[in-house]
Amino acid sequence: MLRSAIQQSLRRGTGSSASQLNSRNFSSSTPHRKVAVLGAAGGIGQSLSLLMKLNPLVSQLSLYDIAGTPGVAADVSHINTRSQVMGYVGEDQLGKALEGCDLVIIPAGVPRKPGMTRDDLFNINAGIVKGLCTAISKYCPNALVNMISNPVNSTVPIASEVFKKSGTYDERRLFGVTTLDVVRAKTFYAGKANVNVAEVNVPVVGGHAGITILPLFSQATPQANILSDEVLTALTKRTQDGGTEVVEAKAGKGSATLSMAYAGALFADACLKGLNGVPDVVECSFVQSNITELPFFASKVRLGKNGVEEVLGLGALSVYEKQGLEALLPELKSSIEKGIKFANQS
Repeated sequence: MLRSAIQQSLRRGTGSSASQLNSRNFSSSTPHRKVAVLGAAGGIGQSLSLLMKLNPLVSQLSLYDIAGTPGVAADVSHINTRSQVMGYVGEDQLGKALEGCDLVIIPAGVPRKPGMTRDDLFNINAGIVKGLCTAISKYCPNALVNMISNPVNSTVPIASEVFKKSGTYDERRLFGVTTLDVVRAKTFYAGKANVNVAEVNVPVVGGHAGITILPLFSQATPQANILSDEVLTALTKRTQDGGTEVVEAKAGKGSATLSMAYAGALFADACLKGLNGVPDVVECSFVQSNITELPFFASKVRLGKNGVEEVLGLGALSVYEKQGLEALLPELKSSIEKGIKFANQS
């Protein structure tokens, strides 16, 4: 729906009125959904705000940041789609931004720079996430929360601990957005397998940093038996290092903002579909899980009216993937524990 909404909006161009676009993209029975983007003036946030404005499932779009949000909101609000846009700036307006939200997307934080790992971002972004989640627990405790702020392997556990302390934690409503790993795996696989990328699906499990990212190319569809073990190993490595590839290509002037915004918008769209009762919505996400010994793990999850309806198993793994799974568990465990420890510090 998100892809078609963007395509339809572009095709209509400036000659379409808002009422024409709205009437074609949603019916009067479409539920009203308020979505907040926290960090809306940042590199990911601006593009993500644009994409959410194009989503016909969004009726209210709440944009928040510590600075610059009024301009972003004014700009995005001129787009002739369904949602009404409001911009909020500064901590004193955070509550208004969150009140009544069905979905909160958090791309807030500092971006990666050359030589930085996701773990290097921890101290700054962890504090930001802790503060935002405290506000969410107060103003919209029943909202679905999509965590983009890195390191996701730690920020999701931080959020869970904040919600537990406030008595609002519902494991079904907290997601680490790992969709960019899936998007990259699909793109890279399609290029090597010489298949239509629009038809490709590749599950990606584990976490959202380095070796904790484990694409399951043995389960990719359509299956390409022509790919050698060496090619699959290289595809796995490139998927794991995709963020570094972009950081280095931008030569210190940014990280993966555009592709991350796209991936974040795709996952948000899936969450909204689930909330609206669309059946069989399945995406990969980093959630509370019992499919390994770790308390959080990324795998395919079925989305529904309560968020996570079912955490799906890993399925059959190749020998290489089994080795990758064993290798990632200690690092992922350390990141999870680091987040929990930070959240419980006074």
